[in-house]
Amino acid sequence: MRLLVLAVLSAALMVVDARFDVLKPVRSQLGVIVEPVYWLGSLPVTLWENTTQELSSRTELVAENEKLKTERLLMQRRLQKLAALTEQNVRLRELLNSAALVDDDVLATELIGIDPNPFTHRILIDKGSKDGVVIGQPVLDARGLMGQVVEVMPYSARVLLLTDTNHSIPVQVNRNGLRAIASGTGNPERLELRHVADTADIKEGDLLVSSGLGQRFPAGYPVATVSQVIHDSGQPFAIVRAIPTANLNRSRYMLLVFTDPRSPEQRATESAEAQEAEDRQATEPGARTAPPAGEQAPAAAPASSSPAPAPPVPAQPEGTQQ
Repeated sequence: MRLLVLAVLSAALMVVDARFDVLKPVRSQLGVIVEPVYWLGSLPVTLWENTTQELSSRTELVAENEKLKTERLLMQRRLQKLAALTEQNVRLRELLNSAALVDDDVLATELIGIDPNPFTHRILIDKGSKDGVVIGQPVLDARGLMGQVVEVMPYSARVLLLTDTNHSIPVQVNRNGLRAIASGTGNPERLELRHVADTADIKEGDLLVSSGLGQRFPAGYPVATVSQVIHDSGQPFAIVRAIPTANLNRSRYMLLVFTDPRSPEQRATESAEAQEAEDRQATEPGARTAPPAGEQAPAAAPASSSPAPAPPVPAQPEGTQQ
């Protein structure tokens, strides 16, 4: 009976609510009371959806972050490679410009190794005896002399740098021609000039070039720039330090210079012999082919401008004369 009464009451309330506006305030009040129940009922579903969305969003963000990091590394690698290629292009252009200024034959080479011994300054290049490299051959970069070849292998060679303690090179001051010996100190940024008189005309900023003495290095190549001159009244020689013009510890591409291996005396002797041979060749054929004095007149007759017919002589044809 109670169920029937409640069912009839519910049906009556629905009819009244549908046809009349009497129950609207009551329904509003009941909505306020029932809303927390709805919220509690939907809370598990809302929490599950939010958690799932947060997890999926975080996973996507992590994946996207990793992807962006990878792309950034790839772009940095490309940028570094482009920067390296740009620097390499600049160095090659400098090397080509220096090769154009060198009168001797040159061969471009690349650094492939460095001697790990800290007390020696030696490098390994990728040209050897198969390329015509010989012991004592000068090596220079875009700025100046670097050293000389001390060991040759079929496909590589070892170069002793100017700053090695066992290396010395005869130089002269480009400003006044003062000669000296520049020796290595073991420091890649410094050379020392030995036995320079305390009264010698040398000062900071002077350019030192190879003098050509010793017949090992050609004359006129930049070697170093004077950085310090110390005068001591109690010493007979001044202390002169210089900075190499070449980038000894940075250059990757270099030039091998092929100079004339003959000594100045040999070159002078051979030049004199060649000149004498040319003089003999120029003198002997003229003595054999010079015609007698009496035969010169008939030869000159065809060149005459006279209208009379020329006598028959062994000269050029008439058409050739006209």
